[in-house]
Amino acid sequence: MKWYSTRDQKREHGQSLREAVMMGLAPDGGLFVPERIPQADLSEAERRADESYASLASYLAGLFFDGDLDPQEIARQLASLYDFPVPLRRVGDRRYTLELFHGPTCAFKDFGAGFMGRMTGLLDRGGERLVILTATSGDTGSAVAHGFYNVPGVDVVVLYPEGRISRLQECQMTALGGNIHPLRVNGSFDDCQRLVKELFADEAFRHRRRVTSANSINLLRWIPQAFYYFYGYFLWRRETGGDHPVIVVPSGNCGNLAAGMLARRMGLPVEGFVAASNLNDVVPEFLETGIYLPRPSVRTPASAMDVGAPSNFERMLWLCGGDPDALRAELTGYRCDNATIRRTIDTLYERSGYLSDPHSAVGYAASVAVGKPGFYLSTAHPAKFGEVISSVTGRQVPLPERLESLTSLPQHADPLEVDLGALEEFVARV
Repeated sequence: MKWYSTRDQKREHGQSLREAVMMGLAPDGGLFVPERIPQADLSEAERRADESYASLASYLAGLFFDGDLDPQEIARQLASLYDFPVPLRRVGDRRYTLELFHGPTCAFKDFGAGFMGRMTGLLDRGGERLVILTATSGDTGSAVAHGFYNVPGVDVVVLYPEGRISRLQECQMTALGGNIHPLRVNGSFDDCQRLVKELFADEAFRHRRRVTSANSINLLRWIPQAFYYFYGYFLWRRETGGDHPVIVVPSGNCGNLAAGMLARRMGLPVEGFVAASNLNDVVPEFLETGIYLPRPSVRTPASAMDVGAPSNFERMLWLCGGDPDALRAELTGYRCDNATIRRTIDTLYERSGYLSDPHSAVGYAASVAVGKPGFYLSTAHPAKFGEVISSVTGRQVPLPERLESLTSLPQHADPLEVDLGALEEFVARV
C-alpha cells in the first residue's frame, strides 16, 4: 500500500508506510491517505468482533498494513493493547452510547495512540533516536505519552495550552518523566497545533532532527479509530435489531469524525454522521453555509473540543472526492452552547444517575436533537472532568485507581512561548 498527500491529486509522490509515518505531515502540507480504501467483509468482521475487540482490530488493520507488518505480530500486539472493555450503554430515554474511555488513560485517544505506539515500534527498530511531537487540547497528550512511555529509541514532546486543560489531563502528561517531555504553552490549542505544523514545514530543521507527529494528522493515529465504529455497529444492531445507524461524534480536531467516514467507505452500513461541536462550530457552520472559515478557538467546558481550525477537515473533504456538497450531504452539524452542556450533564445525572463528561454530553444533546436511531460516542471518563461535573451536580466523581495514583506524583512541564524558534531549540536538545 502506498500513501499519498491529500493535495497530490495526480498521485505522483507515493510514500511507503514507514516513510509516511515518519514524516507525519506530507511535504506539501497535506495529510497522508491510502492509495485505495480496502473493503471489509462484514461477516468476517462480525465473527471477529464476537471474539474480541482486539481480534476485530487485527482483521481490519491487516486490510491496510499486511504488506508492511507481520499479521501475527499485529495480532499479538493488539491482544495486549486492547485488553479493556468497549461497552455499548443505554443512556436516558432510548439513547445509546459507545463508551470509549475504559483504556489506560480513560479517553478514546487510547485506541489510536496506543496503536501508533505499538506499530511505530515495529516499523522503526534501530536507527537514530526519534522525536514524537504532538499538540493536545487535553486527551491526545496523555494517550500519546502513555502509548510511547519507555518505548526504546523514542522521545515524546507534548505541547498543551497552559490553564486550558483539566488537572487530571495535565497530571497524565507531567507525572511520567523519562522519555516524556511536556511543554505548557502560553496560548491556545490552535497555537500549539500551528507550532507543530510550522516545525514540520521547516525542512532544514527536519534534516537535522528526526521527528514525526502523533496527532491525528498521522495515519497510524487516524486509521485505527475507524475500527471501533464497526464494533459499535455490531453491538448496536444486536441490541436494537436496527440497521444503518446515525452516529453522533463529538468533534474538535475531527480525526474521530474522519475515521468514521473512512469506516463507511470500508463498507460499514451507516446512514450518516452528526458533527457535534461546542461553541467552536467551524464545521457545523460550514455544513449550514458551505463556507469553511477557521478562526481562533474559544474556551468551553468541553475543552478538548476547543479547536478553531480542525486539521482533519482536509481528510474529510478528500474522502468526499474534494466535493464540498458531498461532504455536506453526508454530515449533519450540531452546536452546543456552554449552558446546554452543563444542563445536559445535570439532566443525565438527575434522571438516570449517569455521569457524563462534557464532551460526551455534547454527543448526547446532539443525539436527542437529531432524534434518529443510532448511537453517540462517549469520549472521556467523567473523572477527567470532575471539576466541571461537581460544579453542576454537586457530586464528586470517584477517580479510577489508574488516575488517582498520578495525582500524588511529582509534576514537571517546561514553559514555552508561542515561538517556533524556542520550540525547535527545545526539540533539538531532547
